[in-house]
Amino acid sequence: MRTSIIRIFVGAIGLFLLGAAYLLWAWNHPLRPGGEIYEAKPGTSLRTFARGLSARKVLPESHSFVLLAHLTGHGRDLKSGEYRFRDGMSARELLDQIIVGRVIEYPAVLVEGWTFRQFLGTLAAAPKLGQTLAEKSPESIMECLGRPNEHPEGRFFPDTYYYSAGQTDIMILAKAYDKMQKLLQREWEGRENKLPLNNAYEALILASIVEKETGQVDERRLIAGVFINRLRHGMRLQSDPTVIYGMGKAFDGNIRLKDLRRDTPYNTYTRKGLPPTPVAMPGKDALQAVLHPMATGALFFVSRGDGTHEFSSTLEEHNRAVLKYQLKRKLRNDLSSRTPDASGRTSTMNLTP
Repeated sequence: MRTSIIRIFVGAIGLFLLGAAYLLWAWNHPLRPGGEIYEAKPGTSLRTFARGLSARKVLPESHSFVLLAHLTGHGRDLKSGEYRFRDGMSARELLDQIIVGRVIEYPAVLVEGWTFRQFLGTLAAAPKLGQTLAEKSPESIMECLGRPNEHPEGRFFPDTYYYSAGQTDIMILAKAYDKMQKLLQREWEGRENKLPLNNAYEALILASIVEKETGQVDERRLIAGVFINRLRHGMRLQSDPTVIYGMGKAFDGNIRLKDLRRDTPYNTYTRKGLPPTPVAMPGKDALQAVLHPMATGALFFVSRGDGTHEFSSTLEEHNRAVLKYQLKRKLRNDLSSRTPDASGRTSTMNLTP
């Protein structure tokens, strides 16, 4: 009797040791996931996910992995998303990755100077991004963001935003909105004194114009200074990008004299002051340029055709610059067609103050 008990006891210990050895092996031996994508959909349990990994030969079996998760207190901590596991990692490392939620991320690049419509187009084409805005108007989108009655143009910060499968377009817009509002508030509080701007939103409007006028970072403060000077003197801004924005889909790549004369709320050739809203999404450099403009006497600038600009303090100087860089370079005395300069932006060509 005693011998039988001893044999059972010894056998139990042997099985325990054997099981423990197996668990140590299962938890620590190198896995070979092969760089494939493994998706944990929302609501998937860790047990179901482990079974899927076992079926695809990543784990030797699922039970030891689930046991490891429970023993470490993470049996319910699976984060949904797409995973790509490194070859040679252990089950412990794999568990750490899905607990933290280090999922595959995709970039959505929202470019400085783009319009809200272009932002939406990029998000609509983004792979793996949940689409919730396709049928919504700009007004409805702003309502979804909790910002009813706000015009969307200019209110979203251009940047690269990373998202994982299952996240939605509205989530990216919410991040971009918050980032722009925080930047705008911070920069507005640190602005120079006595700017002819009544509030942060007016700074955002002017920054969008500066953003569209030049791609040269070192010129933005100069161009901002021109517009600040014109506002102080009560002169019209006469900025082509505002005219283009007001034309909407009618813009075909050229601005004609009749377009400059056709009045819209955004035509700064026919109306004084700022347009009613931004005309694009400005970046940080443009916003800082507006709030810290270069102090010069310049009131005019014209594109040299290479992405840079010639600045002038008088109308006489400016008209000479126009003849030098614009009219002789194109068809003589032809003001009926103008195209974007080498930077892809348009530049002011003022013939009258």
